[in-house]
Amino acid sequence: MSRSGGIFDVEGRRTRVEELEKLTAAPEFWNDQEKAQQILKEQNTARSVVARWDAAHAALEDAEALFELAREEEDEGSAAEVAVMVEQVGGQVEEMEFSRMLSGPNDRYGALVSINSGAGGTDSQDWAEMLLRMYSRWSERREFKVELLDRQPGEEAGIKSATLVVDGEYAFGYLKAETGVHRLVRISPFDANARRHTAFASVAVYPDVEQDVEVEVKEDDLKIDVFRAGGAGGQHVNKTESAVRITHLPTGIVVQCQNERSQHKNKSQAMRVLKARLYEHEMKKREEEMEGLRAQRKAIEWGSQIRSYVLAPYRQVNDHRTELKVGNVDAVLDGDLDQFIQAYLLQAGEEGN
Repeated sequence: MSRSGGIFDVEGRRTRVEELEKLTAAPEFWNDQEKAQQILKEQNTARSVVARWDAAHAALEDAEALFELAREEEDEGSAAEVAVMVEQVGGQVEEMEFSRMLSGPNDRYGALVSINSGAGGTDSQDWAEMLLRMYSRWSERREFKVELLDRQPGEEAGIKSATLVVDGEYAFGYLKAETGVHRLVRISPFDANARRHTAFASVAVYPDVEQDVEVEVKEDDLKIDVFRAGGAGGQHVNKTESAVRITHLPTGIVVQCQNERSQHKNKSQAMRVLKARLYEHEMKKREEEMEGLRAQRKAIEWGSQIRSYVLAPYRQVNDHRTELKVGNVDAVLDGDLDQFIQAYLLQAGEEGN
C-alpha cells in the first residue's frame, strides 16, 4: 500500500485540500454564496478521500507492527488479530475502489428522491410510506442530511407520494440504482380475511443540481397554483394557502411542495425540484438521441419491477436486475441497501466497459 495512494491520487487530493483551504480563508470567500458552497462541497469530498486513505494506511501499519511482534513472541492470538485487521483494511480499500466507480457527470451531487404509490390501493400507499422510511434510514446510516420536501397522505393509511432531498457525498451516484418499480408481497394488514396482496410503488431519483447547474426556466412557461396544505400540520398549515404546485407547460412536469409553513419557502423548494427534473429531462433527451438509454428505459417501465420484497409465504428480497437475493427482509426495510446498490452499480460498470 504505497503512500502516494496510486489509483486514488491521494497526494493530488491532499494538495487540492490545501489549495481550497486557502480559498476558504480569503476575506472575500462568502461574497459569492453559490460559488462558496461549490468549493466547500469539493473540499469535503477531497478531505473525505484523504481521511479514508490515511485511516486505512495507519491501520495497515498497526497490523504490520503487531505481526512483527506476534512473530517474535510466537503469539497465535496476536497473529489472529492481525488477520482480522488486514481483512478490515481490505474492506476499506475495496469500498474506496467502489467509490471510484461513481464517476458519472452527476454522481457527486445530492439526490431528490420521489416516491409514488401505484397499483394495490391502500396497501400500495402503505408500501410507499415503508419505502420512504427505508430510504430515510439508509441516508441516516450514511450520515447524510435528509429533508422531506413534500408528503401527500393516503386516504386510509400511508402516502400517495413524497419527495425527499438527500444531501451527502455521491448521494445521487448511489441512489440512482433505486430508480424503478418496487413490488411488495405480504399478508395485507388491511384485509379482514388476512389474504396475501401485491402492491407496487415507483421510485424516481434525480440529481440535486440547483447549486451547480444553471437551468433556464421562463416565467411564461410556468403555471403556479397555491392551495391549502392537507393532512396534519396544525391550524396554520390547514388554514393558509401555503402549499404550491408548479406546472411546467412545455414538458407537462408537475411538482408541488407543502411541507413548509411559508408559501415563499414552498415555492422555492418546488422550483428546486422542478429544476432537477428539467435537467434530468434534458439529459435523457440527449441520451435517447444517442440511443444510450433505450435498453435501460425498458427496465423501468411501470409494471416491470426492479425488486420484489416478499414477506409471505416466505421472506426474501430479490433484485431482478442482479439476481441478488437476501433473506433478512427486516434489515433491508430498515435501510440496509448497500449490497443491492453495490451489486447493481458493479453490474452496470461491467456492462459499460
